[in-house]
Amino acid sequence: MLRRSLDTLPASRIREVANAALGRDDVLKFWFGEGDLPTPAFIRDAAKAALDAGETFYNHNLGIGELRESIAGYLNRLHAPQIPIGVDRVAVTSSGVSALSLVAQSLFDPGDRVAIVTPVWPNVTAQPRIMGAEVVRVPLACNAGRWTLDLQRLLDAAPPGTRAVVVNSPNNPTGWVMPQDDWNVLLAHCRRHGIWLIADDPYERLIFDGSAHAPGVLAQVDPDERFISANTFSKSWTMTGFRLGWLVAPRRFIADLAKMVEFNTSCAPTFIQRAGITAIKGGDALIAETRARLQASRDALVGQLARLRGVECAPPEGAMYLFFRLQDRSDDSLACAKQLVAQVGLGLAPGVAFGPEGEGYLRWCFAAQRSLIDDGVARLARFLG
Repeated sequence: MLRRSLDTLPASRIREVANAALGRDDVLKFWFGEGDLPTPAFIRDAAKAALDAGETFYNHNLGIGELRESIAGYLNRLHAPQIPIGVDRVAVTSSGVSALSLVAQSLFDPGDRVAIVTPVWPNVTAQPRIMGAEVVRVPLACNAGRWTLDLQRLLDAAPPGTRAVVVNSPNNPTGWVMPQDDWNVLLAHCRRHGIWLIADDPYERLIFDGSAHAPGVLAQVDPDERFISANTFSKSWTMTGFRLGWLVAPRRFIADLAKMVEFNTSCAPTFIQRAGITAIKGGDALIAETRARLQASRDALVGQLARLRGVECAPPEGAMYLFFRLQDRSDDSLACAKQLVAQVGLGLAPGVAFGPEGEGYLRWCFAAQRSLIDDGVARLARFLG
């Protein structure tokens, strides 16, 4: 009954594991990509104040002016671009996934070639396929305890005529971070061949080398070239449930995007956007605290798993996930994840949820209290015997 391009899309394997735990309150849930802390009160209070002020009406398709100005100012302070980012390059969206969906609807025709670095959050590869595009997967490899990309393989996967290249860095699920030199080479390649370069940037502030943000090319592009950055308030500001994101794109693209937003959600709620303004204004300390907490959790988890026999993992350079293998139990990650739930109440995401390159791995979201991580490792140890 559905379009043929939808028939081949797999259902969420993470949801499948979560559904296996329905009715149980003894499961430690590390499967979803969010932390266990609520959005800070100062951000929630801003949304409440906007509701109390009656800000419950439609607003501009591209977002209220104050939030677009706040996002542009934030990005100019963070990246110090060669050409300042103007409000005419910014669009507010109803979540980061909505931003990516709008890009796919706006750019991709049936048969278009889209090269994507994988494994990756399944929505990133599904959205071009929904539009009928051909997705070419370029896998990361884990070598000597590090996730790496064969850059030449990516360039070869994006010959002249390719519509777009999509890179998620820091990467979900591996925590891989693309080096600046690779970004520079990729940007030059896309410029040379007229290819859209799309950066999926939800974790750009969550990097563990002491930098303010992950490497990228937002600071190098001019206002009209074929580059798009999709971002969200969900991760860095602990606002997953608010469903608020943004795009930075060429000026003409943003002007036309208003039509696509109208046909999708019309606009993001005004009271949610007020919370976004407050998050940007007062969120620097929050982001620093979140990053430090995640790094401490990463170090604790990696250190404890290293003491377990039969566990192979590469410490992530960014994001909030550890992608690891269990020796002799890696043939079917979905079955393994279900066994972990059934036998020891440990909820992890199966690697196959992020594409065939992820088969044999499990993803552990370590945005959690230390006591929960310690308990989770103890349960994994019991499972391994």
